Amino acid sequence: MSDLEVGQQSPPMPAQTPRQRRRQQQQARLEQASMAGGDGQEKTILMRCPLVNGIEDNWTWSKRFRSKEVVLSGSNLRTVHFHPNWSKGTAGIQGKRPLNNGRYYWELHVSQRVFGTSIMFGIGTRNCRLHANAFRNMLGENEHGWGLSHKGVLWHKGVALLYTKRFRENHPTQIGVLFDGIEGTLTYYKDGKCLGVAFRGLDKVEEPLYPIVCSTAAKTEMTLKCARREFVNLQDRCRAVIMRRLRTAADLEKLKLPLPITEYLGEVIDDKEPLRQVNGYEMCMMDLN
Repeated sequence: MSDLEVGQQSPPMPAQTPRQRRRQQQQARLEQASMAGGDGQEKTILMRCPLVNGIEDNWTWSKRFRSKEVVLSGSNLRTVHFHPNWSKGTAGIQGKRPLNNGRYYWELHVSQRVFGTSIMFGIGTRNCRLHANAFRNMLGENEHGWGLSHKGVLWHKGVALLYTKRFRENHPTQIGVLFDGIEGTLTYYKDGKCLGVAFRGLDKVEEPLYPIVCSTAAKTEMTLKCARREFVNLQDRCRAVIMRRLRTAADLEKLKLPLPITEYLGEVIDDKEPLRQVNGYEMCMMDLN
């Protein structure tokens, strides 16, 4: 679609890794919270937001740092409308929340108008471009931005990496973004499911970083529904220093630390395979589809 268009014995269970034990414990806490009651909105946040022990973070979008093809509306101007009439380029907008040195999570509800060259979610500096008179993957076209396209591709410094499945076109979706300024990572969630760590090394960025979204598709709509932040303590900072020396779960197990410490340190280990760069042919096929 164009941007221009409007009884058997169970076998023994394998030993759990620290990460699996952590997830099991978190699920148990969520079930307890659900049984305890509370209103529907509170349950929704608990089930989707990874920062369950954090607090609400009432930031919104910047009226100053945005494309001329972006209109804001709704409660606290949290809804973004891209290209309200028709599209002839790429439009972006920056959030007001500076992210460095903290942990933040925000969730975007995207309307069913998911199509076109590129709809992107991520972060960037003040030097990140917010408007282009062409259809392009604008967030991550240079060193100032880190973005995920609706085609499942990550962008930074103009390099594209395969990350997840292409989003289903013309169906609404929910995208969560978890920024960890202590560990230096950016992680995405889609419809409540964690997609894994997308970017690393963000703790080395000295310039202020902000949430950014952009779109080439006409009449795209995104609403900031959930935003939370976490207090960062000395324990978190110590873990970040320790884990710079440990790369895998096997390295951590060799230390033979008490189980609670091993579990805490293991929360930030990601044993997934490295992402593969998208070649020119694959990029052309994505555009054609």
